[in-house]
Amino acid sequence: MSKGSPGPTPGFLVWRLANKWRVAVDRAVAPLGLTHAQYSLVSSLYGMQRAGDRPSQRRLADHTGLEALYVSKLARALESAGLIERTRDPRDPRAVQLALTEQGQAVTRQAVAVVQELLGRLLEPLGGPDAPRTRAFTEELTTLLDAPLAPPVPDDESNQGTPP
Repeated sequence: MSKGSPGPTPGFLVWRLANKWRVAVDRAVAPLGLTHAQYSLVSSLYGMQRAGDRPSQRRLADHTGLEALYVSKLARALESAGLIERTRDPRDPRAVQLALTEQGQAVTRQAVAVVQELLGRLLEPLGGPDAPRTRAFTEELTTLLDAPLAPPVPDDESNQGTPP
């Protein structure tokens, strides 16, 4: 006989933590005219651009883990706000390249500073951003993120033991 619930599952806790952090970042960057999703896009673009890259919407979607259609929607909104520019890739006319405008770079620098300060507060229970517990937590999250979603498909096990 069951003595009640064993407690929240890891999946539930990850979902709750993701929502808590999303809300915190939304609130932190709202004064700059950004949402958490937009911040994820412009901060990633900022880092890529500083490395000399002008990524396509697809590459930025892959980098952020967001759906390509959602990145396209966010990019159009950010373009309307004057923060990014979208241009056709001269090597592939189907691809759209993204770059921050000067205004976009300034807003992104401010947003990164705000989010870094917030991150320090959010990670304080683990000892702060540079603490051993935070590094271990980051490694565990990376392991989970790197794991494939679908189970591996066995090599032709379905055909084993069946006549041709």
